[in-house]
Amino acid sequence: MQNRRTILLGLASMPIILSAAGAARAAAPAPATLTTSAGDLVIHPVAHASLALISGAHVLYLDPAKEDFSGLPAPTAILFTHAHGDHFDADALGKMAGSAKIVVTEEVFGKLPEALKAQAIVMKNGDKGDVDGIPVTAVPAYNTTADRLKYHPKGVGNGYVLSFGDKQVYVAGDTEDTPEMRALTGIDVAFLPMNLPYTMTVEQAADAVKSFRPGIVYPYHSRGSDTQTFKDLVGDAAEVRLVDWYANAAA
Repeated sequence: MQNRRTILLGLASMPIILSAAGAARAAAPAPATLTTSAGDLVIHPVAHASLALISGAHVLYLDPAKEDFSGLPAPTAILFTHAHGDHFDADALGKMAGSAKIVVTEEVFGKLPEALKAQAIVMKNGDKGDVDGIPVTAVPAYNTTADRLKYHPKGVGNGYVLSFGDKQVYVAGDTEDTPEMRALTGIDVAFLPMNLPYTMTVEQAADAVKSFRPGIVYPYHSRGSDTQTFKDLVGDAAEVRLVDWYANAAA
């Protein structure tokens, strides 16, 4: 990927939409910056399972659902891991999509407003592609524990590995510690879910981290879970970043 002039996207320089919603969002987790060979990547946790990844002119929203993205630049691409309401909301998408490319699973595609289907890209488990100039791989996301299989059956949901220059970001979606997750290599930043009964325990998540060893890991989609215990269990296998995803969560 060619180097590009990056836009300074710190808190002070971020374009802010001056609105009541934007003011309410001020308590959301602070962004972090990752240096890549393509320039700075700015990571914005938003709420619950929603986040934004910004690299130069590329603005990617992940699972925006009904969460408040005001104060952030308009998206150039939007990615959905699956169709559950805390990850996907058709009305909210219609208000924010603009001309952004939309990456979806087959299930989500069937729920898209007709007006947005022309700008959607369907990715199945294992697919690779280029979205808004960013290489993307769809990683299977599913439950493996018998009494949780009904929540996320295999073959329906995606996680995504996104490449920003020489750095890779893994957004897991709703999943347990699958063989596909454990087989990942070269992940610099990972977002892992941990809440029952829908995804995995903190113990499962920590064990997965020790297997694929991302450089940095954010526990997300973690309402009610003891993320400090997760951090303690991970130890020196990765840098664990704990942020308050529920300061302004809608889900």
